[in-house]
Amino acid sequence: MLLGMPLSEIAWLVGILLAAGVVMGILAGLLGIGGGGIMVPILFEVFAALGVDESIRMHLCVGTTLAVIMPTSLRSFYSHKAKGAVDMDIIRSMVVPVVAGVFIGVLVARFSNEVILKAVWAGAATVFSLKLFFGGDKWRLGKTIPGNPKRAVFGVVIGMVSTLMSIGGGAFITMMMTLYGRSILQSVATSSGFGPMIAIPGTLGFIWAGWGVTGLPPGSLGYVNLLGAAIIVSASIFTAPLGVRLAHGIPRRKLELAFAIFLALVAARFFWSLM
Repeated sequence: MLLGMPLSEIAWLVGILLAAGVVMGILAGLLGIGGGGIMVPILFEVFAALGVDESIRMHLCVGTTLAVIMPTSLRSFYSHKAKGAVDMDIIRSMVVPVVAGVFIGVLVARFSNEVILKAVWAGAATVFSLKLFFGGDKWRLGKTIPGNPKRAVFGVVIGMVSTLMSIGGGAFITMMMTLYGRSILQSVATSSGFGPMIAIPGTLGFIWAGWGVTGLPPGSLGYVNLLGAAIIVSASIFTAPLGVRLAHGIPRRKLELAFAIFLALVAARFFWSLM
């Protein structure tokens, strides 16, 4: 027995988390996401197997995934930046409002239940998926990305909802940039730079939000399970560059459809759990 579980079950869980980490790293580089769309559903089932109460399970999934996003998104960002695909002006201009949105998101999570977090996931992922499936080049908000104050408002909303979804901002930044005429490749590359600025304060916030909560699994600091995060990171950090290489070799429309399918699967998973 280890951590109150048979060794065979521990080995099974570690294997699942390692496999999820490999997939998450590839998707982080390929789609510019932090991996939350893969990790939150998987961790939800893993923590269920560990007997974590459903009232705190979703919070623990989001907090742990934010911790995982930190190194993975950094690796993905530097790989994209090395290829010259990142728009650093967009990143610099949105740092403050995005971080402000993160803190708002943490406060919302602190005082909300698991139903709200699941609903945020399902609703946002559905809208984004439909846009990518059916919008193509026809859906546009303008020819250039607006400046402040509209850009700052975008940043706050992106930071808040991305924290609640633990996706590192990739889906939102990619969506915003493509709606203003940027290429999907540049949008994906730039979105990877928002992962760290969302994940770092988000992780600290979820540690604070869950501090003193009972029923958390071993190895947890607040709503962040360090044991699960360490296992996932060990696999994902090495596979993110592979995703980046794939992204730079795939036609634009295929990359858009891959992103749309990913989001549709995320939405379906959480709509199902709300039924």
